[in-house]
Amino acid sequence: MTAELLDGRATSSTIRTEVEAEVAKLKAEHQVVPGLATVLVGEDPASQTYVNLKERQCEQAGMRAFGRHLPEDISQAALLEEIEALNADPEVHGILVQLPLPDHLDENQALAAIALDKDVDGFNPVNIARLTLQDMEPTFAPCMPLGCIELLDRYGVEIKGKEAVVLGPSNIVGLPTALLLLHRGATLDICHAHTEDLPGICRRADIVVAAIDEPGMVKGDWVKPGAAIIDVGWSRVKVGDEYKVMGNVAFDEVHEVAGYVTPVPGGTGPMTIAMLLQNTLLSAQRSAGVAR
Repeated sequence: MTAELLDGRATSSTIRTEVEAEVAKLKAEHQVVPGLATVLVGEDPASQTYVNLKERQCEQAGMRAFGRHLPEDISQAALLEEIEALNADPEVHGILVQLPLPDHLDENQALAAIALDKDVDGFNPVNIARLTLQDMEPTFAPCMPLGCIELLDRYGVEIKGKEAVVLGPSNIVGLPTALLLLHRGATLDICHAHTEDLPGICRRADIVVAAIDEPGMVKGDWVKPGAAIIDVGWSRVKVGDEYKVMGNVAFDEVHEVAGYVTPVPGGTGPMTIAMLLQNTLLSAQRSAGVAR
């Protein structure tokens, strides 16, 4: 068996095209232009790259990008004032605070300050809490976990009634992905560094989400034949005299056993920004009264 690639680049491109069409329709029919505000504190090069990419793709989709690039030494109170101003701006439909923040700032307090109806990154604690309740849905779900589910859906991978394993219960990826799978009717195992017999648990699973941040951890003999493998990892690993990008999955081995597998790079990464655009569009549609 050779796995089918869950191609995040191709899928995200399709989603961006869909979003662009809906943005044009919203402008023409309701004179509403979706707006995303990105809040970047400091000069971290990786964060600057991520924010620039998000702003560029936002503009390419016909949305407005409102960049708030703030000094490294900004106070907590001043940061919260910036967020509150964006909450009050009717042209801003989504707010994203780029993490990590400098050490002197409280990330949880900053995320909690974002209005629920503009929390398009899905990390306001209230939105995360709503994910834990079977009879509620968050206003928005976090983008990378949402992208994992979207990939499974777009490739026709059944979730309901299937066994799923999430490796790594992080607040950003693992835990919200597990909760989204649970909402969709999966039978779930959440594993961590202290879990015994990880290979045995993975071999039972129809869906494995590897978000444990250990390069090449998931081997071919960990995988149930035909399973869907979502690799959220991304590491630069030295191989000989060169560096290569690796995920949490030993791709060459797993590709020969699984039914579906995400490549690294080109899997979950591109989906994250696509879902951010989709969430921002949804927020704008809600403001215009054309979406629930």
